[in-house]
Amino acid sequence: MSSIGIGKKKLIRPLILLIGLILGGGGAYYYINYLLTTPITLEDIEVDDTAALKLNVIEQISKKNGVTEWQLNASSATLLKARNTAVLKDINIIFYTKQHTQVHLTATSGELDTKTHDMTFSKNVIIRYQRYTLRSETLHYAKKPHIIYSNSRITVNDEDSEIEADSMQILLNQDLIILKGHVKGQFSEHIKNANLL
Repeated sequence: MSSIGIGKKKLIRPLILLIGLILGGGGAYYYINYLLTTPITLEDIEVDDTAALKLNVIEQISKKNGVTEWQLNASSATLLKARNTAVLKDINIIFYTKQHTQVHLTATSGELDTKTHDMTFSKNVIIRYQRYTLRSETLHYAKKPHIIYSNSRITVNDEDSEIEADSMQILLNQDLIILKGHVKGQFSEHIKNANLL
C-alpha cells in the first residue's frame, strides 16, 4: 500500500466525524429552537380575581408630561388584581417638587392604587423635607394634585424646633407645608433662621 492511500484514510475519517458533528449540532439547534418558540397551550385553567402576584424588590418611576413626580423602591409588592392594589413593604420613595426639591419618605408598609397611583403609607412613616423631619402613623399621597397629606397627628422637627399638628399637607407643586388643627410648638432660643416653614 502506498503512503498516499493511508494518508487519505487518516484524513477522511476525521472529516466524516466533523461533518457528522456539524449535522448533529445543527439538528439539535433547530429542534431546541422549535421547542422554545412553540407556544404552550394551557387548557382548563381558572383564574381567581383575588389571586395575588408577589414581587421581590420593586422599583417604579411616575412621570407627568415628561417630568418625574416620584421614584419608588420597596422590598416587596403583592399585587391584588381585584382591588387594583399593590401592597408594599419597606418603602423608600422620593417625591419631586416643581422647584426640584426632593422629599424623602420611608415607611414599613403601604398600598399603591395601580390605576390612580394614589398611595397610603403606615407604620414608622418618616418624611425628610429640606431640613425638617416629619413623623406620623399614616400618610397619604394623591397623585392628581401631587400632594402628601395626613389626617392624623403629625410631628415636625428640625435642629431648633418641634411642631405638632392634627393634620398636614405638603403641596409638592408649591413647595409648601400647611399644618392645621391644634398646632403647637417648642422653639429654641438659638434659632438662626426665622423662616421656619
